[in-house]
Amino acid sequence: MEPTLVEKPHITLVGLSFFGDPFKISGGWTEENEIGRLWKRVEAYLTKHRDRIKHVLADTVSYEVHIEHEDTRLTGEYEVFAGLEVATLEDVPVELSVKILPPATYAVFTLEGKQIISDWPKTIVGEWMARSGYQSAYTYGFERYDERFKGVQNIDESVLDVYVPVKTAG
Repeated sequence: MEPTLVEKPHITLVGLSFFGDPFKISGGWTEENEIGRLWKRVEAYLTKHRDRIKHVLADTVSYEVHIEHEDTRLTGEYEVFAGLEVATLEDVPVELSVKILPPATYAVFTLEGKQIISDWPKTIVGEWMARSGYQSAYTYGFERYDERFKGVQNIDESVLDVYVPVKTAG
């Protein structure tokens, strides 16, 4: 699978985070692992307090950012952030976190159906990176969920875009 390369300015996100091994309790694509539980927290917050987040760019688009820290490769623990993109920061509720992703070139992989629940970081992104002449530009990547994603229960009908920040290798 070949990605599309796109340039993006900084991306400002508001939402909630989890740090640790998200698959320690429950593995795979399930709403019972820590990522699923994080999304439940985000959805509950948005249902109750959506009006507290100002300047949302698109109500139907959400982001899941995976951030590796210095010891991630040793511990298997990393940060997962889920939230919405905002145009500007204004009166961000104290219980929410902010992530500002730097301007970057992204390799955008569009996954469909069962590809979404596959080991795509290794088989799609890893293989492409190895032969592409690109390398990771930052220690994060994100998934962009829009109206094409129909939920875990309807994965066969779902489409998901994965963004990997890249730079020329060397």
